[in-house]
Amino acid sequence: MGHAATYVAFDLLHRVWRDAGSSVAYVQNVTDVDDPLLERALRDGVKWQDLAAAQIALLHADMEALNVLAPQHYVGAVESIPEIVPQVEKLVAAGLAYAVPGDDDNPGGDVYFDVMAASSAAHSLDGPWWLGQISSLDTAGMLELFAERGGDPDRAGKRNALDPLLWRAKREGEPFWPGQSLGEGRPGWHIECTVIAQRYLPQPMTVQGGGSDLVFPHHEMGAGHAYAISGHELAQHYSHTGMVGLDGEKMSKSKGNLVLVSRLRASGVEPAAIRLAILDHHYGSDWFWTDAGLKKAQERLTTWRSAVDNAASGTAAPLLAEIRAALAEDLNAPAALAAVDNWASNSQGPVSARDSALISDALDALLGVIL
Repeated sequence: MGHAATYVAFDLLHRVWRDAGSSVAYVQNVTDVDDPLLERALRDGVKWQDLAAAQIALLHADMEALNVLAPQHYVGAVESIPEIVPQVEKLVAAGLAYAVPGDDDNPGGDVYFDVMAASSAAHSLDGPWWLGQISSLDTAGMLELFAERGGDPDRAGKRNALDPLLWRAKREGEPFWPGQSLGEGRPGWHIECTVIAQRYLPQPMTVQGGGSDLVFPHHEMGAGHAYAISGHELAQHYSHTGMVGLDGEKMSKSKGNLVLVSRLRASGVEPAAIRLAILDHHYGSDWFWTDAGLKKAQERLTTWRSAVDNAASGTAAPLLAEIRAALAEDLNAPAALAAVDNWASNSQGPVSARDSALISDALDALLGVIL
């Protein structure tokens, strides 16, 4: 549900921009090979490629059901390796990346981004990035999150504990690809996203989005990679969604308390109600998924449908203006929903088929809610 809330939030931004007449270039990337995927495939006794394909298909099915507009480009890490390798080689040649010697636990050849060298280079060029510029965290805060979110601060041979992996050298039993001068292996997480973004979007892009758990290290390091590679900022703005818990607790795989859109759909819950339950919270807030929240969304959907069927003449234009005004205030979806609630409770007068159609279209176009 946390992933769904993030996609719905940026779908809302996509819709607002399009409603305003903007031409939107929208790119999503998928990390279709990484340690968690390989570990799960090994646990379940399946090919990692099949597991990746199945998970991607499930994501697409859920997003289509939730009426999330598809991006122009949906790009996998694996297909991008031929573009990633030369960018990592470029960083090595510039003295902003280095290979770590092997030890008893790891083979030699893992390539890391030198955060201090890159940060100093950015400053010397009057650049827009330095370590901590995106996250505003101090070193202690960075180290704590780095260890929690896939980093390896204790890896022997690194110049700085916070240096992120750019290229993972070939390991026995793991998939690998040609790396030219880097040797065989596969790319690190942050560099994948940076290279994909710089290939398909303007430099800098307008908004880099994701959950708040991506602020550090993912977006921090991605911004550093982008500037080190191109001399351009990765993004003009960074926007992050809040975390979604369940009944007062953090939602996580380890706790086994994940709420899955696919399971809700399979149980007969209408996708429009799931979307309404998500939109009832501001995108930047942390919140909890509850049965009561879903019930409220289902009741709201029923009320809206009845009201649209009986839309009073002349009420569509004022309602549309209210929805647009709410969304213009930092995508205030709860205020937009409240405006529709107020209209549904107070719409009186001769029924108008034209107003009914306009309101139905507006709720779909702006809020993504299909009545």
